[in-house]
Amino acid sequence: MSAYAKGTTVDPGRSRAEIESVLARYGATSFGYATEESAERSRAMVTFIARGRQIRFLMDLPSRTDKEFTHTPERGTRRSADAAFKAWEQACRQRWRALALVIKAKLEAVESGIVAFEAEFLAHTIVPGTGQTVAEQIEPGLAQAIETGAAPQLLQITAGGGER
Repeated sequence: MSAYAKGTTVDPGRSRAEIESVLARYGATSFGYATEESAERSRAMVTFIARGRQIRFLMDLPSRTDKEFTHTPERGTRRSADAAFKAWEQACRQRWRALALVIKAKLEAVESGIVAFEAEFLAHTIVPGTGQTVAEQIEPGLAQAIETGAAPQLLQITAGGGER
């Protein structure tokens, strides 16, 4: 399967501006983004406030030193520094376009009445006072529950449908 916007020429700055514009159009009151690049990882964050909730998307970005950029896919020969940089830039452009699509699609699904805002953005909602998203808080327990078949306390539901 081919990645969405694999050959895009839209630079990340234009994608961020589009995300900000879309968020404003759908009623977000604040918007911010940040990037981090270190030896361990490269990622970007988009955050906004909408409907009284702070939402955060963290997106891993490719490392400039990944073999997919430093070497050709066909023969595995080393690329020039310029060619490697261009391949890496292309992958970053693709990821930003995909993030813009995801956010736009979620907001349109909410606006169209397909899903509730709270449900559509639940995983990315920052739990007040924790600095963590709902997904960051429940993923470890959910992974353990899937592995063991036993729900952690937070995820257990009684036969009557109520929480334990």
